This record gives sequence, structure tokens and C-alpha cells, in this order.
Amino acid sequence: MLTVLFSRFRLVLLLLMISFFSSGCSIIESWMPDEVDETKSWSASKLYAEAKASLSEGEYESAIKLYEKLEARYPHGAYAQQAQLETAYAYYKFSEPESAIAAADRFIKLHPRHANVDYAYYLRGLIVFPARKSIFEFVFPQDESKRDPNSSLESFNYFNELVQKFPNSKYAKNATVRMRYLRNKVSKHELHVARYYMRRGAYLAAIDRASYVVEHYQQTPAVSDALLLMVDGYKKLNQPLLAQDAQRVYDMNKIKFHENVFYQEESVIPGIPNWIKPED
Repeated sequence: MLTVLFSRFRLVLLLLMISFFSSGCSIIESWMPDEVDETKSWSASKLYAEAKASLSEGEYESAIKLYEKLEARYPHGAYAQQAQLETAYAYYKFSEPESAIAAADRFIKLHPRHANVDYAYYLRGLIVFPARKSIFEFVFPQDESKRDPNSSLESFNYFNELVQKFPNSKYAKNATVRMRYLRNKVSKHELHVARYYMRRGAYLAAIDRASYVVEHYQQTPAVSDALLLMVDGYKKLNQPLLAQDAQRVYDMNKIKFHENVFYQEESVIPGIPNWIKPED
């Protein structure tokens, strides 16, 4: 009986202590002064100017917070629209691609007929565009054809949507150059898979993959190697006539394969369009 009473007493004491500390924390918090928001009285132009300055200085997290405050307080007008677009760019530079894509998609949804909506389409492709080589990769080079091509395909599709919807956009040329690079990159990956099948002795699978490269990635450097792989594969399968056909196609286009020189490095990124001039 005493054990039961003692247990109940401990439980009541514990509950009283929890209640005391909870109320005590509330009292302490009530004594603490509220954090002062120096931006509370800022105008839309002031918020935008400060956000833009942070963006220019590489303070991307600060820029994002200011852009979001601007849009929350002044949701209508040119400043909010500009902030939405630059928020997407800031997230991209801050290495948060999911948030950057979401912000660009939101701008496209809210302003489908905006004069600068083409940049939002362009920016989506740029956000998932394969990153440039790091110093480590230059010292210890890796075969890029072995990498997952999903980001390249996603970037290509975003750029392609821009070019299809806005063929006269000032970003279309840059997007087209990047698309050419991405096609080369993905075709090399497909060729790498075909070579893997060849090494494994899966000659038919290798030929199918190489044939896919020839059919879907014409005018890329990988096509010549794909045709030679098909020649070798057909010989392995004892199909001399098919091997001769593949060799003939290769011989007929040999000069073209060697003449084609394609973009291999990331091109210059166009700047963010700006349609307002903030006041001091």
C-alpha cells in the first residue's frame, strides 16, 4: 500500500514540476523583448534594392529572405514580379535546385504572358544543367559517359520547351547550344552502355543500344563509334551482310563525323532581365 502511495506521490510531483517549468518559461519569454525587424517600415523599392544588393554580393540566403518579405508585404505590382523571378535565381545560386525550380514554375504559372517569362523557362534548364568540372575532377578525371544522364535529359527537356514556345527569345540561342552539348553527353552515355553489353558478350543488346544512338542522336560524335560497334557486334553474331551494311554507312559518313565539332564547355549565362528601377 505504501509503495502505491509513494508512486502516486512521485507522479503528482512530476506533473507539478512540469507545470511549473512550463509556466516559468512562458513568464521568462514574456519578459524578453521581441526581436526588432529593421525592415518593417521599408518600402517595396527599399526592400528590392537591399535584396538586389545582397544578390549581387553573393549573400543569397539574405537575398531570398528579403525577396520573400517583399512579396509577402507588397504582393502586387512590378516589384513582386521581379522578386519572384530573382528568388528563383537566388535559390539556384544558393544550390537549392528544388526550391529554384518551384519558384520558376510559380512565376510561369502566375505570369504566363509576362514579357520576361521566357527567362523563367530558360532558368529551369540552367538549374539542372550538369555542373562544371571541379578542380578534383580535373586532377582525377572521370568518364562522364558513366554518369546518370537524368539531369542532362531533364535540362534538355526544359531548354527544348523554351525553344519550342519562344523560338525568337534572346535565350533561345544559348539554350540551343546547351542542348547540343547535352545531346552529345547523353549519346556518349548510351554508347558506354552498348560497350558494356559488348564486354559481357550480350552482342544483340549491344547492337540494339548502338542502333538507338545512330537513330536518335544523329550529328553527334558518338554515332561513328556506335556504327563501328555494330560492325563488330554483327561479326560476333556471324552476320556478315549486316556487318557490311553498318560498315558502308560508316564509310559514307566518315568525313562528316570528323568534320562535326560540337560545343563541349558551359557557355556564358545570360543575366537576369530587369524591368524596374528601384528608387532610393
